[in-house]
Amino acid sequence: MDTDTEVLGSGAGEMRADDGEADTTNVQEPRVDGRTRRRKFGEDIWGPAEAEYFAGAPAREVCARYGMSQQTFYLRVGGRGKRSQAAELKAARAAGTAPDKIESGTAGEVYSARAIRILMLAARFFSAAGALFNVVASMRVSVRKGADGRIIIRRVHTAEAWAAARRDYEEGGFTVPVIAERYEMSEAAVKGRARRESWSKKVKEVARPLLAAPDPTQVEIAEDGRKISAWAKIAFAPQLPPEGAWSTWLFQGGRGAGKTRAGAEWLAERAEKTPNGLFALVGPTQHDVREVMVDGPSGVRSLPGRERPWYERSRRRLTWKNGAVAYAFSAEEPERLRGPQFMAAWADEFCIWPKPEATLALLRMGLRLGDDPRLVVTTTPKPIVGLRKLRAEVSCVTTQAPTRINTANLTPTFLEGLDALYGGTRLARQELEGELLDGDGALWTRAMLAKARGGQPVPESGKFERVVVGVDPPAGAEGSVCGIVVVGLANGRGYVLEDASCAGATPAGWAAAVAQAAKRHGARKIIAERNMGGDMVRTTLLGGGVTCAVELVHASEAKQARAQPVSALYERERVTHCGDFPQLEEEMLTLGVPELEKKLDRADALVWALTSLMITPKKPPPRIWPL
Repeated sequence: MDTDTEVLGSGAGEMRADDGEADTTNVQEPRVDGRTRRRKFGEDIWGPAEAEYFAGAPAREVCARYGMSQQTFYLRVGGRGKRSQAAELKAARAAGTAPDKIESGTAGEVYSARAIRILMLAARFFSAAGALFNVVASMRVSVRKGADGRIIIRRVHTAEAWAAARRDYEEGGFTVPVIAERYEMSEAAVKGRARRESWSKKVKEVARPLLAAPDPTQVEIAEDGRKISAWAKIAFAPQLPPEGAWSTWLFQGGRGAGKTRAGAEWLAERAEKTPNGLFALVGPTQHDVREVMVDGPSGVRSLPGRERPWYERSRRRLTWKNGAVAYAFSAEEPERLRGPQFMAAWADEFCIWPKPEATLALLRMGLRLGDDPRLVVTTTPKPIVGLRKLRAEVSCVTTQAPTRINTANLTPTFLEGLDALYGGTRLARQELEGELLDGDGALWTRAMLAKARGGQPVPESGKFERVVVGVDPPAGAEGSVCGIVVVGLANGRGYVLEDASCAGATPAGWAAAVAQAAKRHGARKIIAERNMGGDMVRTTLLGGGVTCAVELVHASEAKQARAQPVSALYERERVTHCGDFPQLEEEMLTLGVPELEKKLDRADALVWALTSLMITPKKPPPRIWPL
């Protein structure tokens, strides 16, 4: 056995067995027939024997004096002596004479006296043979007797072993379980040593070959010799925040126009000037936030001449030396914006957020710190309702930049190739010029819809001549919209009364919504498209509570062909919108433009309703022929 091994106690004879009640019938004596029988000891013998043992007499002498085996004696005193030993240990601790705790030991294992004797015999055998008992050269074994009388063996590692374990943890990146298995240590011992000695993993900066060296023109030398950002001098006018007391800055531009760089520079400058400030980064997904807004070529951590903030992946936040913190959020999880509060925020690619309006509203409710909370939105424009509403806000200032403004920082053939493929198309105007398209080629224009907006009509008769509900049933329940539009007719003029469309509803749900809309406005008829359900559409509506007539229509022509006569009614200013219907009007602006047409459920429902009221010729009254 290793020479450093230490056995605490007065010898193997002093080692106690495991806890348990003693068996008083295990002393063997010869019998007449040659067999052995167990001898029983009464309390008149056990009492004095225990008293002598606890007084300090060795177990061998006690057993020899009273004629009992050591095994029987250990089984007896192992259980009964436990309370006495605990009391003695408590008294020793109070007097300050308790044994010291063994340092640098891992959590040990408790062995019985029999196992200890076998272990020590094996150790003496291997030591005499010149072999090492321990497998690992740096490992030792410490043996001691516990307070309860049991023998405790601890594996004690050398300082060299702990140093190697610490190197593997800090520099090699190994985890605690791996180190414990590698050096035959317990995880509790490794964690305890790491906590006491403040082990810390060293973070290595990963080489980023995709990023070129900073351009000297991107930085300038300050008076004290420091390199600082030259962004204010090299940026294009649309990339700089506008003057004035705005609360939202919308920067819309084409692909590669420098939107990300503008947003990152604005946020980084504000963080550097605001000690202990709180900010927010919001992108379409968490991956986009990390790879584009934080670590991208134009991200916050890649800006020339600016401080490189520390990114904590587990907490999803950037930290500057002055204590400023910017938290990363995904537009896929808008509810996470409930609770936090910020001084400023940067929202990127707003037009491709899953729920742009709802997410933006939650973000703005968190901008409630500081004297001047502001929001920057950078995006490639798309004809969505949320972007048009944002542009129309009084406190929102918009700047726009085409892709060609940033040609010097792009691949020379980039624009040439795209111009050859998409030059002159609507896609190029949107993606390269950064324009918000109004639907060129569509059957409706913004001017037509602006003229159509009006108040609630009051017909001369006090009521509408007829009221119908146009319905475009959804193709499926998951995310599909059921178009439900209520239209009334009075004095040859159509009035759009309500857009009651609902999304993601079950057949029973949207049928009930149709029935409620018809009841609210006193509709006489339901005009429903049957292409997606056939006669089952009628059954579903009647099952949902519809009490008026149901007329099923079949779409045999393209959407544009069906909508052209209805568009002509708007041109002649014969239709009035009795309210604000932004989602319905958004679909109307894209109807007729193939590259923008997607789901036009609301527009289809409107077309069916107005066609039934104002375009479909009425059947002539029955004629009575003379005899």
